[in-house]
Amino acid sequence: MLNEIGSYDAKTKLPEILRRVEAGESFTITNRGKAIAELIPSSSRSLQKTKLAIESILKAKKIIVNDHDLNQLKGEGRK
Repeated sequence: MLNEIGSYDAKTKLPEILRRVEAGESFTITNRGKAIAELIPSSSRSLQKTKLAIESILKAKKIIVNDHDLNQLKGEGRK
């Protein structure tokens, strides 16, 4: 859903609006009640966040230890 904001407010509150867009919100900028532009999150930003999430999941996966390595670790005193 697009939030509507006047051009003057958009100008004076731009840093706040950009933070909200980065968080996923969208805005329609109006001038005298007429829709002029839409400010929406960048699709490349979403793609980047998705890639980072996948990388984090893959890094967080547990390491599979085979029997040989497990026995070697036990022999070193690890349980």
